Amino acid sequence: MDKIARIKELVELLNKASKAYYAEDVEIMSNFEYDKLYDELTSLEAETGMILANSPTQNVGYEVVSELPKEKHPARMLSLDKTKEVDALVSWLGDHKGLLSWKMDGLTVVLTYEDGKLVKAVTRGNGEIGEVITANARTFVNIPRAISYKGKLTIRGEAIITYSDFEKINASIVDADAKYKNPRNLCSGSVRQLNSKITAERSVRFYAFSMVEPEDKELMDSFENSFEKRFEYLSSLGFDVVEYKEVSAETLPEMVQWFSNKIPTNDFPTDGLVLSFDDTAYGKSLGTTAKFPRDAIAFKWRDEEAQTTLREIEWSPSRTGLINPVAIFDTVDLEGTDVSRASLHNITYVKDMQLGIGDSIKVYKANMIIPQISENLTKSGRFEIPDKCPACGGETRIKNENGTETLNCINPSCPAKNIKLFSLFVSRNAMNIDGMSEATIERFIGAGILHKLSDIYHLAEHRDVIVTMDGFGEKSYDNLVKAIDASRKADMAAFLYGLGISGFGVANAKLIVKAYKSDFSAIMDAVPEELMEIDQVGDVLARDFAAYFADEEKRTEVERLLNEIEFVIEENTAEQDLEGMTFVITGSLETYPNRDALKKEIEDRGGKVAGSVSAKTTCLINNDINSNSSKNKKAKSLGIPIITEEMFKEGKYNAD
Repeated sequence: MDKIARIKELVELLNKASKAYYAEDVEIMSNFEYDKLYDELTSLEAETGMILANSPTQNVGYEVVSELPKEKHPARMLSLDKTKEVDALVSWLGDHKGLLSWKMDGLTVVLTYEDGKLVKAVTRGNGEIGEVITANARTFVNIPRAISYKGKLTIRGEAIITYSDFEKINASIVDADAKYKNPRNLCSGSVRQLNSKITAERSVRFYAFSMVEPEDKELMDSFENSFEKRFEYLSSLGFDVVEYKEVSAETLPEMVQWFSNKIPTNDFPTDGLVLSFDDTAYGKSLGTTAKFPRDAIAFKWRDEEAQTTLREIEWSPSRTGLINPVAIFDTVDLEGTDVSRASLHNITYVKDMQLGIGDSIKVYKANMIIPQISENLTKSGRFEIPDKCPACGGETRIKNENGTETLNCINPSCPAKNIKLFSLFVSRNAMNIDGMSEATIERFIGAGILHKLSDIYHLAEHRDVIVTMDGFGEKSYDNLVKAIDASRKADMAAFLYGLGISGFGVANAKLIVKAYKSDFSAIMDAVPEELMEIDQVGDVLARDFAAYFADEEKRTEVERLLNEIEFVIEENTAEQDLEGMTFVITGSLETYPNRDALKKEIEDRGGKVAGSVSAKTTCLINNDINSNSSKNKKAKSLGIPIITEEMFKEGKYNAD
């Protein structure tokens, strides 16, 4: 492994360890190992002169500004000419060697390094004037803050946010209306923040795609007029460059197809390809037109269209209350897949397209991924806007915001607005029903086959509907039904947790089941005064719990669920030798498969497991007794014994 690659590996390893230690209170490596790797990273950074922006050796100082200053580019940044024809690419390249690379879909940024340090970052803006975002760029995940080259170097590239990071960011946002629409919009907003700390939280990445010609003649000569050698040099400095392939006129069609095949599995957004002459001197000699440079050209995939017939407009409720129109049409083959549905966005879109049932329409896949209607050939306008929500039957209302009409459900109890409850109920720590993601739940609700939790146990009655849904077939349906049937044998505490009672987690549920000796009727009839006698159940939790079962509608739904399931109550024959003791577990385990296994043993023996060390803790279980973790420090300050797994097994509940 080369030194640059090792630096990147070490940064990732050390940052992962730091996050686990400080944010999750888990040690994934010893202090000795961390220090050893940190020293190796420091040595390599000094040796290569390359320091990544997110290196743990750097103390990032965030900057807040009132506005982003504007700056004129030294030379106008022209956009590329475009084509959708592979033959046009072949003709353009002629008998020259070319480089074919991704055209990433983010925000173009220009970085300037002087004396080996990043001194300036500017967005493309309108091509003439951009915004200075230097402090923000220093927080990009993968750019070097320092490089070995000490002359002036200016690099152009694309700032992007990957699909996986985009999904993580959206998953952390509770308010559905506040979620971001796509990675490109999120990236654009993140790069142009006034507070660089916010940018740092967005995992922005930079991929270099060109270099402004350096003034250093010796460096220029080393490139031998080769675009590819410039890419190789940038890689040697620690930059990630866009993925590229060498092509000729003969190999171009095959390589375009190679890139095309990768789109479904890419973790980054793209909107085409870029073909450049490898001979930079030749490319420069061609000059520019008024609008485009002549040394490169962009390729957009031709959208494959198919004509079909609109059979239905389905109105699909969402968690935000929006009821979104979806076109259902006769199945067509697009880009090698069967397509029968396309989003219609809102009422205004449907009206503008003059869509009606039975219309002849043309459909395509935007960027070869998202089905869209490109044209309505009939324009009958025959469609009805429902006055009842498909999910709950409640009243609907049309809202007009900035000239865009949308359909909305106004019932606050609509199941489409309570997807989190369904998601909790089927989760691993509750009923553990595999195959029911939030997206699947939302589709079932939208199809009108899922209104309440007990409906989950009647989904088999809607087989014909489910097997025709996108992403579902006979096998997916069979697997889902098997998972639902398996959940009918249920753990009482897991079921209780899955009901989503305010403030109650798995630990509380176990305490209540134990206190009431697995008598679910007694649990439903529990009163606050009784519940408050259970350790760790306070006044607020007790009242919320009792209020849940006092609600007639909720109690009726629980009784419906009880008709579908059977509680499996394991007789606990373990000696209750840990009764009255409280343990905290931290660090990695050696003989137990995971923490849950150790936790179960402690609870089966009458003990309790807490998440943090307090004066009530009997002892802290940590195989690295001498580590400087926050829990170890807290235990030592309180005089709480720290023991290893083996000591726990031997009954040595103190460190002496």
